[in-house]
Amino acid sequence: MIDLNRNTQPEIKLVSKINLHQPEVVHLQNEIPVYLINTGTQDLVKIEFIFNAGNRYEKEVLVSRFSNKMLKEGTKNFSSNEIAEKIDYYGAHLQCSSEKDNAYVTLYCLNKHLEKILPVIEEVIFKPVFPEKELQILKQNQKQEFIVNSEKVKYVASWNFNELLFGKDHPYGRLITGEDFENVDLPKLVNFHKETYRVDKCKIIIAGKIPNNLVELLNKHIGIYGSSNYNMNTGEFSIKSEQEQNKHIKRDNAIQSAVRIGKILFNKKHPDFMKLKVLNTILGGYFGSRLMTNIREEKGYTYGIGSVLISLQQSGYFFITSEVGADVTQNAIDEIYKEISKLQENRIPETELNLVKNYMLGSFLRSIDGPFALSESLRGLIEYDLHNNFYENFINIIQNISTEELRSLACKYFDKDSLYELRVGR
Repeated sequence: MIDLNRNTQPEIKLVSKINLHQPEVVHLQNEIPVYLINTGTQDLVKIEFIFNAGNRYEKEVLVSRFSNKMLKEGTKNFSSNEIAEKIDYYGAHLQCSSEKDNAYVTLYCLNKHLEKILPVIEEVIFKPVFPEKELQILKQNQKQEFIVNSEKVKYVASWNFNELLFGKDHPYGRLITGEDFENVDLPKLVNFHKETYRVDKCKIIIAGKIPNNLVELLNKHIGIYGSSNYNMNTGEFSIKSEQEQNKHIKRDNAIQSAVRIGKILFNKKHPDFMKLKVLNTILGGYFGSRLMTNIREEKGYTYGIGSVLISLQQSGYFFITSEVGADVTQNAIDEIYKEISKLQENRIPETELNLVKNYMLGSFLRSIDGPFALSESLRGLIEYDLHNNFYENFINIIQNISTEELRSLACKYFDKDSLYELRVGR
């Protein structure tokens, strides 16, 4: 019989082991690897095409972004309207996105409509024509969005902080100007597409209730293409951080100041990365973090503050970010350094550490709940050539990391003299 007495606290069960679904790996006839997560209960699949086509591979800024955004704007046999109408008619969803390292074409579709939709996806990926009219409209819209964001201190801080860390010539740190939008043209997009959207630089993840004939359909529409003969940018760049570690960008009319503090670190392949995830969570990685408690709840300097660990294929970095009242900017910065010093000087109380451990384990469980979430976790592995036991090791780190180990990590990686500081505002 179920005890419905609300005065009795439910039993707390800690996460001890997580059984991760192991994907099946097959290859199309042109050797594209396909990772199958066949765990869905609905007749629906997510198909994600991953290409080495992020801005790390572009010779000029914005070419990767525009090449990706223009994929749906017209192909050899379909106009942009026809693509949109077909996707909508069959109740599918198609999204294209690009990041610093990779670019993505992602389809959500009912299984019964895959035979109708995949010919469209084939054209979007391999036969875009980048029509001039749509390109001009996109350039105008993107430039206007850039101009608007250029007046917001948080965007200015984000762009300039990356330049501080990586240098002005590194693709992770290059700044964009209004003139760069005008320099985007059809030949650059065509060449970039030929160089990067190629089968030898592609991986496919499929998640959901996968029909038996899906690999056969992919071979029919995707597996027929061969490798490209075009030379591709290696994406290898040297990091040349700015010598100036403290920078102030004036915005005299700003009500708030944007603050960023951080440094270059490493990506998730480094043995300390996941340990630092625990330390970062304590510092500013969740709503109950020390930065939120101090600077938002106790001092009232900001609505929100957080710290983040970013993993990139060629590097990684840590940063603290917030927008604070212009008149308390220095006070907020001082408090940030105080919280870092506390992590270096004192052990974290066991009660606080246990709370964070449970929070992180619960968050991880949510991140692998369902086939589509599993596909996101899998993508985080295959993009770095990591083994399937990576997440098992992460769970083990969360469960067993000690307060003394966390204190040592804070001393090793958060030394104040190694941190870059940027403020944008009055």
